[in-house]
Amino acid sequence: MQTPQLNKARRIVIKIGSALLVDGQNACIRQSWLQSVIKDIAKLRQQNCDVLVVSSGAIALARYTFNLNRHKLRLAEKQAAAAIGQIKLAQAWSENFSVHDITTAQILLTLEDTETRLHYLNARSALDTLLKLGCIPIINENDTVATSEIRFGDNDRLAARVAEMVGADQLILLSDIDGLYTADPKTDPNAKHLPIIKEITPEIMAMGGKAPTGYSSGGMATKLAAGNIATTAGCAMAIAFGKLQHPLKALQEGARCSWFLPNTSTYSARKRWIAGGITTKGIVYIDQGAQNALYAGKSLLPVGIKKIDGYFQRGDLIKIANKEGLIIGSGVTAYDSSELNQIIGLHTEEINNSLGWEGPDEVIHHDDMVLPSPSSTSAEANAE
Repeated sequence: MQTPQLNKARRIVIKIGSALLVDGQNACIRQSWLQSVIKDIAKLRQQNCDVLVVSSGAIALARYTFNLNRHKLRLAEKQAAAAIGQIKLAQAWSENFSVHDITTAQILLTLEDTETRLHYLNARSALDTLLKLGCIPIINENDTVATSEIRFGDNDRLAARVAEMVGADQLILLSDIDGLYTADPKTDPNAKHLPIIKEITPEIMAMGGKAPTGYSSGGMATKLAAGNIATTAGCAMAIAFGKLQHPLKALQEGARCSWFLPNTSTYSARKRWIAGGITTKGIVYIDQGAQNALYAGKSLLPVGIKKIDGYFQRGDLIKIANKEGLIIGSGVTAYDSSELNQIIGLHTEEINNSLGWEGPDEVIHHDDMVLPSPSSTSAEANAE
């Protein structure tokens, strides 16, 4: 099986966490390490590769400077720290890239910017334009305006959403561990490293567990969630050790990591957006006949729906669950939840009489739906 290679990538998104970039004890950027990473990125650019960087560190820079590190920050404190630290963070990237005559651009995104279709398209257009101008976008979550309920909360999933957004062929998550193991290698001496993951199955997701002490924020679980987003969009993803100098060069030269292979399905841009959705407003539960119809390429009709959960409006992303309650897909609903409650289980010819107006035949049209392969039932990974 051929492992993805950095020097063959056309467009790469690189995610860098606070623990790698910021010296917490001295409240400053690890300049020597940052310079080594930027030198690696400059080399990739010379190989005609577009590069985007998703960088954490704004809150970490400010919280230590203002002695906010002795307690869990409240939302308002996080927002203030982000506003202060983001200037330092952007300046560090800009100044160090300028040594290589490379211009950077700061992009701050919220979860809404990737989940709302119009915002998503605007952000994608801006990123594409910056890349055409030869800039390197430095991207972070806009923590100053994000609320605790509506935020990514980790830059792993943000990086995956950006990779999907710009059509990247590789996503590199630089971490404090060299990839995915069958168990936590810090506590289990029998844990095996997985160099290649063909498919992110429930068994693979279970290996993420909870973030153990010492891991960067988010932990392995969010990295696997990011892998789901990226690989579904046809983007390979690597979890690689980032604490050493020149981590990208090391990866290019064969350093141990875990590569998650891309899904070979060809989705439209709209379906990639649906598949990468992080927030959904509700769930529709369907019967076996409807499930069979969906896998046969049909749309979801009211007659196949057994019940719904949540409050949603037309145009929202919702999940689709089978009769056992397992999520089998997601899509854009043509009805809001109050309307859908009126037509659950009805045949097409009965919809108009129940609603009092002419509604669409489909609750979710096939073109607005993404279903993972029904054969994804077992883990496929090579351990070493």
